[in-house]
Amino acid sequence: MSAIDLDAAEAGFTTSTDFTVGIEEEFALLDPATLDMVPRFEDLEVAAQRTDEVLAASIAGELITSEIEIRSGRGLDVHDAIARQRDVRRRLFALAHAHDLELGATGTHPWADYRTQPNIDTDHYRRVVEGLQYVARRNNTFSLHVHVGIQGPERAMAVTDRLRGVLPTLLDVSANSPWVDGRDSGLHSVRTQTFTKSFPRCGIPDVFGSWAAYREYVELLVATNSIVEYTQVWWSVRPHVSFGTVEVRICDVQATAGESDALVELVVACVAQAARDVDEGRPFDHPAARMLEENMWRAIRHGRDGKLLDLQTLREQPVDAAVDALLAWTAPVRAELGIAAQLPADNGAQRQRAMIAAGATREEVYAASVAKTRLTYAQPQEVPS
Repeated sequence: MSAIDLDAAEAGFTTSTDFTVGIEEEFALLDPATLDMVPRFEDLEVAAQRTDEVLAASIAGELITSEIEIRSGRGLDVHDAIARQRDVRRRLFALAHAHDLELGATGTHPWADYRTQPNIDTDHYRRVVEGLQYVARRNNTFSLHVHVGIQGPERAMAVTDRLRGVLPTLLDVSANSPWVDGRDSGLHSVRTQTFTKSFPRCGIPDVFGSWAAYREYVELLVATNSIVEYTQVWWSVRPHVSFGTVEVRICDVQATAGESDALVELVVACVAQAARDVDEGRPFDHPAARMLEENMWRAIRHGRDGKLLDLQTLREQPVDAAVDALLAWTAPVRAELGIAAQLPADNGAQRQRAMIAAGATREEVYAASVAKTRLTYAQPQEVPS
């Protein structure tokens, strides 16, 4: 069985529209009294189908039934996509409240036992669990994914190749998961260690250099029974063959709506600037995989509090300097597209670590994050025009 039609994918990229945007956010379903994860996805899915057609079309199940995903659909640009996602968020949080549920937005749940979380009963996830076994069952994580339309399969592949080096910086900015299995992991993004470092065909991909080379790779995976559907290629940046987009998948889900919106804008700016650089023929030296892996580890371990290797000088630099460089690089396209990408001074992991250092319990740390999530995601916000 194969759901991969690469001829259709090429046609889809050929007719794709530059810089359309789609957003996907994953949330934990929580008991409001204990903040334990609870398997209530089907309840919300059925309720949405009965009462809210917009929400029903936007929610999706994930690996476990104590998780729910919402999708913006195809926005005409980043502002339209954020507006769509804000509407869906408000609908989801209202529905969850009506069904006596809280929603959590950290990359991992601090104390949930993955062994007790039921897997969702769909063909896709049955294949994932059967194929990956412990690796899949262990993956109780929550992410933010951003799709950006790119016209042309060659351009999409060139953009994907050029984005490899910015992934650790995006992870630094988005890190929001210090806790797992009831323990302080000592990391800033244990979600990345649990998922990205465990799943096959995941993390930072090779440089493919052309659509033909990437197509040959996917065809090899199919021919050798390595995959039966494209979503089993889990790279942290990938050309998505179903949507004609470049999808960035490196980020933890964000604790607040403002952080999520700013991060989406930054991701879109990176994809769009890479496309502009390709169009203008700007030279580009692809960084060595070993250097990117070093930066990935630094991002996982220390997040925004740490240092990255400057890929040009191979010297250490504070993460904030790397973020400033990213903002400077994307300034032309951000001006063109009206993107501010106003990131907060600290991220979710930093706030949690500050509370840990002050003596807060894991329950207090998580409760504070859940409260911020409820207050920000459930509230109407203006989208810049």
